[in-house]
Amino acid sequence: MKIVLFGASGNIGRPTTEELLRRGHTVTAVTRAGHVDGLKHKALTVTTGDVTDAAAVAGLAASHDAVLSAVGPRIGQESDRATIVGAARALIDGLRRAGVTRLVTIGGAGSLRTPTGARVMDDPDFPALWKANAEAQSEALDLYRGVHDLDWTYVSPAAVIGAGERTGAYRSAGDTLLTDDDGNSRISYADYAIALADTIESGTAIRRRITVAY
Repeated sequence: MKIVLFGASGNIGRPTTEELLRRGHTVTAVTRAGHVDGLKHKALTVTTGDVTDAAAVAGLAASHDAVLSAVGPRIGQESDRATIVGAARALIDGLRRAGVTRLVTIGGAGSLRTPTGARVMDDPDFPALWKANAEAQSEALDLYRGVHDLDWTYVSPAAVIGAGERTGAYRSAGDTLLTDDDGNSRISYADYAIALADTIESGTAIRRRITVAY
């Protein structure tokens, strides 16, 4: 496929770009700076673009098969809502303008449900540093859930995501936080990237939120 990937130089975007290229896809990688350090490939084009600008999204998405957004602000920043919700609005509008229907976007774990039915982010021990981000991600998810003319999928990671090996193994679920036998919820950037690539390739989980974890 020909895929536009926003946020290609980030902790999630970089391994996702590499994963898509490894699988033979053609990737237009969009970053604020217009480069992805140290990454070169014959099927890779790197350019600048603003994911919160619907016209820019439309222009970049045109003639592509799908869009993947791995954009997220730094935690604890006041720009959380402007970036996350702004990106959701622009992606929805931009893809409609471009006539591209397939969208996969990263999401947050804060709006996932625990076994009690409560949201993860409503736990009194939820880190204050992540609160603004989680609220913005939840608002973005609500926006997507109101969209019925795009084939979107919102992919929430585990509660903890970070550096780690690429195992190729993960589990998936719907709106409920996944944990292991010890109650831990985690996944590596590399395996999250695999899940994102699998999702965009399979064309499943249309107009749904899913979550992935070990």
